[in-house]
Amino acid sequence: MIPPEAAARFAGKDGMVCGKVEKARYAEGSEGQPTFLHMGGMFPRHTFSARIAGSNRSKFGFPLETLEGKTVCVIGKIQRDASRAEIEVASPAGLKLANIK
Repeated sequence: MIPPEAAARFAGKDGMVCGKVEKARYAEGSEGQPTFLHMGGMFPRHTFSARIAGSNRSKFGFPLETLEGKTVCVIGKIQRDASRAEIEVASPAGLKLANIK
């Protein structure tokens, strides 16, 4: 289990990043209409994002924005974008609600 603040160190590897979703944002006007789950600080100073393409939103069966404030684990290949890390989530199997104490 990797904290959002450390995710960039694992770029290029598969991993599970767990933390509180500080901001959930549906970028409806952006290319691909992605939803971002920002973790590891408030946007735009966050250290990690889960990215769900607009074409995959319907696979989840609930509004992804409802994850804001909840602790989740994101599973997949960690990519690095500038100073942040990101995992592209293509299906519900890559996103789990966490029961972290």
